[in-house]
Order: sequence, then C-alpha cells, then structure tokens
Amino acid sequence: DGTSSDVLSSFVRYLKAIGKVKQTAIEITVNEPTLNGTNYGVPVFAITKENGKNTSAWMGIKASDWPTESIDKVNAALEKQLYNFGVQFYRDKIQVQVDESVRASLTVEKQQQKLVNQNKDLNTKLEDNKREKIQLDKYIANNKIEFETLLKKIEKNNHDQDSVAVAGDQIKKMIELQKEKQRKVN
Repeated sequence: DGTSSDVLSSFVRYLKAIGKVKQTAIEITVNEPTLNGTNYGVPVFAITKENGKNTSAWMGIKASDWPTESIDKVNAALEKQLYNFGVQFYRDKIQVQVDESVRASLTVEKQQQKLVNQNKDLNTKLEDNKREKIQLDKYIANNKIEFETLLKKIEKNNHDQDSVAVAGDQIKKMIELQKEKQRKVN
C-alpha cells in the first residue's frame, strides 16, 4: 500500500543491504547478493509495478544462470527477503507518522512552555503594577494632604499680608504725624 516512487525508493534502499544495486528504467539488478549469509556471484533481479493505490515488489533470479541445487534455497531466501521488505516498508511508513507526531508534540510542548513563561512574565508585571498602584495611591493621598496644607498656608499668608498691610498703613500714618510734628517745631 504505497505510491510507486515511495515503494521503489524504499525497495532500492533495502536491496543495497543485500548487494551492489544497479537501477535502470526497467529493472533493478543486485550484483553479488548475500542471501542467508551466503554470497552469490550471480545477480538477483527486482522490479516494482504500480496497481492503482498499491505497488507490487518482485524479486527473482534467472534460473538458467544459477546452479540447479541452489535455486530452491535462493527462491526461499528471496521470499523471505520480500516478506522482510514488506515488514520494513510498513514499519518505515509508520515511523514517518510517528516522527510527524513527535514533531507535532514537540511543537505543542514548546508552545506550552512559551505560554507558561509568558504567564510568569504577566504575573510579575501584575505584581509590579500592584506595587506601583499602591505607591501612586500613597502619592495621591500625600498630594491631597499637601494641597490642603498649602491652601491653609496661602490663606494664612493672605491674612498675614492684610495684617502687615494694616500695620504698614498705621506706621505710615505715624511717620506722617511725626513729620508733621517735626515741622511744627521751628
């Protein structure tokens, strides 16, 4: 169950573990294959064919090139290799999904950590804001007291100015009287 290109690339990778792979447009040739621990000097051939959503993988030998006594043994080994390839293909396919899920999980974890850090920053800023508000409330209360004190001082100063002005007028009158008295002394 896979596309032709996916199956072909996986098949070629798999066959490289068996021997030297040579790929043409028609077939894949595996020279000097090692099957069940035995090295053979005769090539194994492989192809893939797409059938709709599925792709078939095939491995075989040219029986006329092989010694008669090893053909059954090699065919059994090739069947085992094809079975193992199928298992490996599906495992790799599932591993891709696992890797994607792991990446998605890591992305979620990073986002979660980012939000946790952002929450810490916001809580710190909130605490700073609360302290600043308390400080500003104290400044406002002190400012109100200072405002009332200044109004009282201004009122007292105005009263004092009036008192000093009256006293100054009285002193001027007294000076005028004394100067008048002095002029009369002749």
